[in-house]
Amino acid sequence: MSEKTASAAALSRPMRLLCIGLLVLLGFSLGCSEFVVIGIEVNIADAFSVTLAQAGELISMFAITYAACTPVLAIVTGRFRRFQLLVTYAAIFCAANLVQALAPTFAVLLLSRVLIGAVSGAFLAVGVTFIPELMGPERMSMGISVVYAAFSVAMVVATSAGKMVAELFTWRVATWASLALAVVTCAALVAVLPREGATDEPATMREQAGLLAEPQVLTGILIFVFGVGCVYVFYGYVTPYLEQVLGLSAMEASAALMGYGVVCFFSNLLSGWLDARFGMRALVVTFPLLAALLFGLWALGAAMPAALAVVMGIALLMYVASVPCISAFMETARRSHPKALTLASSLEPMSFNIGIAFGTAVGGAVVSGPGIASVGLVGGVFALVALALVLVTLRLIRVRRARQGA
Repeated sequence: MSEKTASAAALSRPMRLLCIGLLVLLGFSLGCSEFVVIGIEVNIADAFSVTLAQAGELISMFAITYAACTPVLAIVTGRFRRFQLLVTYAAIFCAANLVQALAPTFAVLLLSRVLIGAVSGAFLAVGVTFIPELMGPERMSMGISVVYAAFSVAMVVATSAGKMVAELFTWRVATWASLALAVVTCAALVAVLPREGATDEPATMREQAGLLAEPQVLTGILIFVFGVGCVYVFYGYVTPYLEQVLGLSAMEASAALMGYGVVCFFSNLLSGWLDARFGMRALVVTFPLLAALLFGLWALGAAMPAALAVVMGIALLMYVASVPCISAFMETARRSHPKALTLASSLEPMSFNIGIAFGTAVGGAVVSGPGIASVGLVGGVFALVALALVLVTLRLIRVRRARQGA
């Protein structure tokens, strides 16, 4: 084992656990910064005198920037050391959160969202590359699933808590809380994480970009686009859905979102467990179930409590695709493109946020057209498209393994 590779392995067990805990906190902080606006978008729209659809751009523009910048940064920064990148991303992330908290106009607020989105995916991708060294390859799936579980819990905690804070105080208090968490998390990461590691070897653009030419990687990205998009057609407008369609009060909607977050935590753990046992084959069952739930949401309409139970079912399946796809990306990188591990780990946040932008944009069109009650119908169709892409990806993986065996 090289000196660089040994640096993380040489840490004591308590220090390794602390590092892993901070990476989990990083996932939570990134999730809070990304999703805090979902719970307060109505308040933001009122504060800046914009429409709800315009407020929704705070979500979609973040996601578009996140998706575009994440792989680009992974490729162009291949010659830099991992820890240097982590410090740089941490500084930009905190500064952008400060701009978000202070934004005097909607345009400045939108700019802050673009800045946060530009570095969040790369920040998370660099953080994830520490996990195999800290936990070992055999436990990598569970480690990644816990980090993403924290991210998804933050998604709903930030949404529900942000809404509650906005009702009790103002929406800006929620953004200041997100800033405080970002500063504490980043300072701790910079102080504790190893300075050297296995991914510090320089990599050219060509050595990394070859990963994107793998057919199973391209179809895996599309699985995220439609698999995440199918949920975000609904979830991008979950707060008005709960209030306008299901008739919940503001506080009841906040409580429902907290429950959604708890279920999402188990969704990520379920994703790691299924990946360890079945790999991507688990998604052959996941997406038909998700399609059925989304169609059921549309069919039930305002029927309570059945509709709310279906919403929680969607939460349970929301992140199941994440770890199997990440593992497939990283397996392809390890086997054929060993210097593209950071790029491989960046593909999940990139693809996830393309799915968010896609789903939120389609959801906005549905809200403006047929109405918010129809989001489940469109989401169910997208889930079936994701299923078809899973079947194609599994076929490509089998062909690739057969060729390697031959």
